Amino acid sequence: MKIFIINGGQVFAHSGGTFNNTLTEWTKSFFEKNDFELRITNINDDFDALEEVEHFKWADVIIYHTPIWWFQVPNRLKKYIDEVFSAGHQNGIYRSDGRSRNHPEINYGTGGLMQGKKYMVTSTWNAPSTAFTLPGEFFDQTAVDDGILFGFHKMNQFVGMERIDGFHFHDLEKNATAERVDKYHRDYLKHIREAFILKKQLS
Repeated sequence: MKIFIINGGQVFAHSGGTFNNTLTEWTKSFFEKNDFELRITNINDDFDALEEVEHFKWADVIIYHTPIWWFQVPNRLKKYIDEVFSAGHQNGIYRSDGRSRNHPEINYGTGGLMQGKKYMVTSTWNAPSTAFTLPGEFFDQTAVDDGILFGFHKMNQFVGMERIDGFHFHDLEKNATAERVDKYHRDYLKHIREAFILKKQLS
């Protein structure tokens, strides 16, 4: 299986992208030890959009690692997506929006060219997990995937990819103790082992 990892941990202002660099290394190490083929892009680096399109076309699974800034992905990751997906128009990522001029009211979002491919997204937060789960807290009991990342998931559905359950890391500024990071490491490795190794063995 071919895995394309996108490290969206942008270096900007007070953020150094440190945890997403660590997370990318965790992911890289796991897949290398289990004999997967890997390619990795860091969105801080200069990139050629057409070359990045080829990574998407090559991969069986795309893994996005992204922090959440002001309830969105970082500006550099958004730029990367805008430019790469646009370069993939009628070039392996999507053909059109899926509609015909005869019936423009239906079939929107069915023009993707990446059917059979899958994606997974991790997100990293300053917000604690309880901000999403407790009554009266900031996110009104709306899960990350149903709220902030709803559009991100639709973006990947638009180009034809199928979602693998992701993993979300919370409270990484005010409460990023060594013990919590170690537990996150263990839990994340368990998550990707179940998502990739066990499902592969059962298929």
